[in-house]
Amino acid sequence: MPILSLTTPAIVMLVFGALLATSVLVSKASARTGVPLTLIFLGVGMLAGSEGIGGIAFGDYEVALWLGTAALAFILFDGGLNTPPAALQSVIRPAGVLATVGVLGTAALVAVAGHLAGLEWETAWMIGAIVSSTDAAAVFSVLRASGVHLKRRVGMTLEVESGVNDPVAFILTAVVVQVVANSAPLSVPNTALAVVLELGIGAVSGIAIGRTGRWVLKRFPVRPSGLVPSFTIAVASLAYGVPALMHGSGFLSVYLAGMMIGAERLPYHTSVQRVHDTLAWLSQIGMFLVLGLLAFPTRILDVWPIGLTLALVLAFFARPTAVAFCLAPFGYDRREISFIGWVGLRGAVPIVLATLPVIMEVPNAERVFDIVFVIVVVNALLQGTSVPWLARKLRVESADPSPPDALLEIEGPVPFDTEIQSYQIDELLPVCGSLIVDVPLPATSSPMLVIRGSALLTPTPELRLEPGDHVYLLVESQDGAMVQLMFGRPAGA
Repeated sequence: MPILSLTTPAIVMLVFGALLATSVLVSKASARTGVPLTLIFLGVGMLAGSEGIGGIAFGDYEVALWLGTAALAFILFDGGLNTPPAALQSVIRPAGVLATVGVLGTAALVAVAGHLAGLEWETAWMIGAIVSSTDAAAVFSVLRASGVHLKRRVGMTLEVESGVNDPVAFILTAVVVQVVANSAPLSVPNTALAVVLELGIGAVSGIAIGRTGRWVLKRFPVRPSGLVPSFTIAVASLAYGVPALMHGSGFLSVYLAGMMIGAERLPYHTSVQRVHDTLAWLSQIGMFLVLGLLAFPTRILDVWPIGLTLALVLAFFARPTAVAFCLAPFGYDRREISFIGWVGLRGAVPIVLATLPVIMEVPNAERVFDIVFVIVVVNALLQGTSVPWLARKLRVESADPSPPDALLEIEGPVPFDTEIQSYQIDELLPVCGSLIVDVPLPATSSPMLVIRGSALLTPTPELRLEPGDHVYLLVESQDGAMVQLMFGRPAGA
């Protein structure tokens, strides 16, 4: 029997604080074991649940859906902030095909496999639709937490696909669940029209709201600095809420709004990114904790065989087949297609979607939820833990410089024409081995700091640049191209 009920604000805050602290502390195990952080957070929630050592009674699927939706919106906004529009243009077509045709193809293949494994067609189609999309939270966290630096096109394809395919999966799941719940035939033309309208409304709303928010920040600088990220959080909330009320895709909208905000350097740009990075991690932890609380291990054990079977079909057949079909026309080589096909990570989104059949009281809804839960867990263990190894094996890692261990930044209420940029000194660069005094920097740019291992060095004229150094330069915007000829591309650019 549950030993704890969330009945008062004090208990809610106590439980939330304890679970949050535990999740952050045990996340250290991710670096040592390779287990994705998302799975660790999910495990903490399960241990705290009604059948775990915590004994917390929680079974409100509607609250879980609401919290998961809000959390995913902030995660997608943060993903948009960190997606350069220029990079998006290079992968928008293949990522768009993956986010639409790939989602539908994956859903169909999983549904057929589920039916062949003994499930009724209605149940099989619900499961196929629910697990059809990659999860932005899972992809972002695994790629960033693992320290893997992928080739630009591969990494951007994965991130953009995961950022824009959730709306398609949500629409597909909602349609399938409604058809099953109402025992009504599926109208393909009407469904296709609804998808186009929902994505169109979401895209237009996101771009318009994001650009408006960016214009306001540039036209009316906000003080104090803490109000700027407060305003961008408001933009994220509006970007989801406005199109959702017009039957548009709030998830696509919030991702594009974040991209519009992050397209230019705005007042307190770095602070905004840090706040949203923190908010995204907090949302991710909270989302997985809540979904872990919903899980009942005794029920999951009953569906483990079918869940494992579908997880393996998804990992080794459905996702790779859909990716190979979608990317074939776009010039990706076999190694890139194989990696993208394998790193189709599932996370909280399928579990959130699996609450819809329960809320709508569809037959076998709890069984669907439990099967999806198993698929997500197996997916995280199987695919999430193998990302660093596979990136090296398939040689899709980027040769771009890694970010320095120390950060040096400057920001204020208005954007500056001069930026602080970091460059890693590679032995092939023209400046490697040169004295600072001999580096022909433009008169309006100058060195500020050199990081060598754990030492912070003053860039005196007699200091010699060595391989592995990180050099911070004060660079005028018009000098950027000339500086890159000598120092290469800035770290993180």
